Amino acid sequence: MTEITPQSPSASTDDHYAVQYDRLGDEPLSVAIADAVATFCGDDVIELEPLHYAINADALERLFEPRADGLRSGGTVTFEYHDCIVTVESTGEIRVSSA
Repeated sequence: MTEITPQSPSASTDDHYAVQYDRLGDEPLSVAIADAVATFCGDDVIELEPLHYAINADALERLFEPRADGLRSGGTVTFEYHDCIVTVESTGEIRVSSA
């Protein structure tokens, strides 16, 4: 997971936090989401409830994983998790804001 810097198209502010997920890396998307939410909330990631309480994490992983014909070029999933609104873009961007 790579944090988006203020020079990137999105930036961290007090009302939202954005990171760029490496869709070809080894880290699971669900872990990147939990890390982003924990960072935004100022919590330790182990204090968060399991992601699968908010969304089917396996289905989310499959939706955005590389496919035989390449990476998904479109699509967004938005859901509530740990009193936050999480948006995952097909580009790999993960945005977290207050619910």
